[in-house]
Amino acid sequence: MRPKERRDTGQTDLLRSRLDAIIDMDHALVKLARTIDWSFLEERFGAVYEDTPGRPPLPTRLMAGLAILKHTYDLSDEVLCERWVENPYYQFFCGEEFFQHRLVFDRSSLTRWRQRMGEEKLQALLQESLAVAAKTKAIKPSDLNRIIVDTTVQPKNVMFPTDARLLNRARESLVRLAQRHGVKLRQSYARVGKFALIKHQRYAHAKQFKRANRALKKLRTYLGRVIRDISRKIEGDGWLEQMVFGRILPLARQVREQTQRQRGPKVYSLHAPEVECIGKGKAHRPYEFGVKVSVATTLAHASGGQFVTHVKALPGNPYDGHTLAAVIPEMEALVDNTIERILADKGYRGHNAPPDYKLRVFTSGQKRRTTPQIKRELRRRSAVEPVIGHLKSEHRMGRNYLWHRQGDANNAVLAAAGYNFRRLIRWLSLLLLQILASLGLGHRPFPA
Repeated sequence: MRPKERRDTGQTDLLRSRLDAIIDMDHALVKLARTIDWSFLEERFGAVYEDTPGRPPLPTRLMAGLAILKHTYDLSDEVLCERWVENPYYQFFCGEEFFQHRLVFDRSSLTRWRQRMGEEKLQALLQESLAVAAKTKAIKPSDLNRIIVDTTVQPKNVMFPTDARLLNRARESLVRLAQRHGVKLRQSYARVGKFALIKHQRYAHAKQFKRANRALKKLRTYLGRVIRDISRKIEGDGWLEQMVFGRILPLARQVREQTQRQRGPKVYSLHAPEVECIGKGKAHRPYEFGVKVSVATTLAHASGGQFVTHVKALPGNPYDGHTLAAVIPEMEALVDNTIERILADKGYRGHNAPPDYKLRVFTSGQKRRTTPQIKRELRRRSAVEPVIGHLKSEHRMGRNYLWHRQGDANNAVLAAAGYNFRRLIRWLSLLLLQILASLGLGHRPFPA
């Protein structure tokens, strides 16, 4: 079924307090809630539902409002549920008329809603944030014509991978799964495997690499014995082979066979095998483990600040310049505008932009086809770096806790939408202060 959307009825209740009677209606979050076109979001998100019998899903404004609040204020799902019960402004933003003393949704509903929407539908939140920015004059439509593009890494919630730890973790996972399903093993290697891991870590710390390699060889041997033992015991049992060990056994074999300097895909985490090793040339962090993300921001610093115009997760660690063929058409569809100029760093040289945009992309250090105005704009290319820093430190892109490739894409889009809505809340607060100051109602110090 389609969700039953809520509308403000204006009715009163003898036993419950209306939210508009107990909150400040000039609050920035209230103004933002009244400016957002919720009907647009209901139309976009409602397209994933079918008119079939069943229990109706939760209202679109409630779920979209929760997603915005989560990434605007950098909250986990659990903390968001706690804050929602305590904060009347959060409830008003999500479409409630009366103050609720208990949750009207379950925490797991947030996860299921994100998975059902996916990256394509969640782009509507980013599109609506730009529409609200233009409506409140935080940004001019002409500011969306010139864009800065850069890539960064969205780290996954995984430990720093080492061969020894991965081998031991794979053995422990196989043994635990075998014990849970009644597969009796000849030996679990729990005690000797633990001591081999400790020895490897101590020898490696002391730079005694020959001894460390011997301990690593033991760990690889223990894992191989467990893999072969389980393969013999479950042979012929289709349910155990496919449903129970169908995912973990191939990963364990790949962990055992991979070497340090091999080319091609490698496993860096058992619970998140999609993680990639990406080197961005940072001295303090040579390698990061996650997924590459393309971030596009406005070139001009508008009245409301610098807004994010497009975000896209790029699995496979592609070359930066080879991402423009997919990024540019999506960006134009999102902002509903034609891009006149794109500024990028030297990593975009030799790009594959569409033919109409070949001469509109300018990279740092470029000499040909640059006018004095373009040279000034190229000096502002680095303005995208603090935006990326805010996305990571304040809007949950610094560590992605969502699962699988879909979680990587969803988290990147939601982080960008949260950043834009945070700028809009700040912009609406400044507008309120300016109005009060013009009316002479600003803050006045008390007389001594």
